[in-house]
Amino acid sequence: MTRRRWIADEFSADSAALTGAHAAHLSRTLRARVGQQFEVACGDQVRRATVASVQDERVEFTLGEEVEAREAVPITLLLAIFKFDRMEWAIEKCTELNVTTILPVIARRTEKHLALAASKRVERWRRIAREAAEQSRRIAPPEIGDPEKLKESLAKLHDRNVPAVVPGEDSGPSRGTSGHPGCDLRIVLAETGPEATLSEVLRARDNVTSLALAVGPEGGWTGEELQSFATSHWMAASLGDTILRAETAAIAAVAIARAEL
Repeated sequence: MTRRRWIADEFSADSAALTGAHAAHLSRTLRARVGQQFEVACGDQVRRATVASVQDERVEFTLGEEVEAREAVPITLLLAIFKFDRMEWAIEKCTELNVTTILPVIARRTEKHLALAASKRVERWRRIAREAAEQSRRIAPPEIGDPEKLKESLAKLHDRNVPAVVPGEDSGPSRGTSGHPGCDLRIVLAETGPEATLSEVLRARDNVTSLALAVGPEGGWTGEELQSFATSHWMAASLGDTILRAETAAIAAVAIARAEL
């Protein structure tokens, strides 16, 4: 039997709790009762858990044995800000597909009023991601950063000291081997220009240890922005011959990456 999974707001060695509105959903909407069993994510592990007490805005659990959780290749998504209803949908679905980090980016073609209002939406985006993470039985929701301009996001990734694959002789579809160390790929999705598709780039390597994907706004990345990616040693790839909406491109890219990795 697959048990529903919750992400603890508080936890210790042998107990955990949901609080506030998070707990209210379980206590009021789902009518939790003492003795029910769930799985509860506590930091970097998942434990079997039994409901110990139920209040309107606090549900406490007694923790049991650890549940084995599979590790996935981390995926960072640079997501240019676009219409909020569609962006929320993309965040929800990319969370279900196990994206690790989402960095909202203010691109040149991001509408001005969206760029100005984006900072007020971050907490809502994080709440959506948390709900989607629990629904999809993740250990934790993706980290969602504060909105930044593209230059700042590229610098932040560079400062993490994640070595990128530099386009060159090795950027073609040559197969990785077990004798090579793992690589960290950074791929910008572009509508025109790149001959290789995302699937082809990922299939060319079997030793990817982390991946960053960049999806542009409505209208795509500008030539200047694509040059910034190239300067920062990002590879370019496409999602095929058709032009996708921004939210469709984000979901398709993460789905392809998960399937290939």
